[in-house]
Amino acid sequence: MRVAVLSDIHANLHALEAVLANIESTSPDEVWCLGDTVGYGAAPNECCARIRARADVMLCGNHDLAVIGSLDLAEFSGEAGVAARWTQTVISAEHREWLASLEPARALPGVELFHASPRDPVWDYVLSEQVGRESLELTTAPLVLVGHSHVALALTQTGDGVDGGLAPEGAELDLSSGRWLANPGSVGQPRDGDPRAAWLEVDFTAKRASFRRIAYDVEGAQAEIRAAGLPEALAGRLAYGL
Repeated sequence: MRVAVLSDIHANLHALEAVLANIESTSPDEVWCLGDTVGYGAAPNECCARIRARADVMLCGNHDLAVIGSLDLAEFSGEAGVAARWTQTVISAEHREWLASLEPARALPGVELFHASPRDPVWDYVLSEQVGRESLELTTAPLVLVGHSHVALALTQTGDGVDGGLAPEGAELDLSSGRWLANPGSVGQPRDGDPRAAWLEVDFTAKRASFRRIAYDVEGAQAEIRAAGLPEALAGRLAYGL
């Protein structure tokens, strides 16, 4: 089975459409999304509708939970808080109900999925070897998939530690060689210095995974953020992958 894994769409319809088109060219058996469909961007309803129609497995993230009221907005500061409050005013009742039906973690045969990490599925960032090691110790599946950090990452268990790090476009994982933790990166707001939308192709039959990037209409996404009256920083960062 071949699966396309994506995460952190963040209401960026231009990026999502580019990723879905890129995914379709590979004809995956399933599409999995690790959460944060909304937040930051200007097209929450459109992104909810699009990913609902395509994803076979769907998680919720912290921004999704904030928008539906399951998390206190006081925990979201600066631009994130402004965007979450704005999203609450425009999200449809249908999509709010759908987001409320999702969970931040799920286990499937041979793989465990978390929006953030096994230590805390909602808030924890896997951005260090220590957190990666602890995350693998708390799980048993050969493959662990996480999102939340917006950074494409691949770590493999080696004895008492882990090896690996950032996963640029074209990085390949041999899933037959031990246990792995991978983050596909962000569709709608990458933060690894590459502004292109990110996703991960996992071939469970061939036991390999490949990190993918695709360019999208950044200026179009920026224009929508500005037109919605959202903070300028949310538009500006898209050009730099920060």
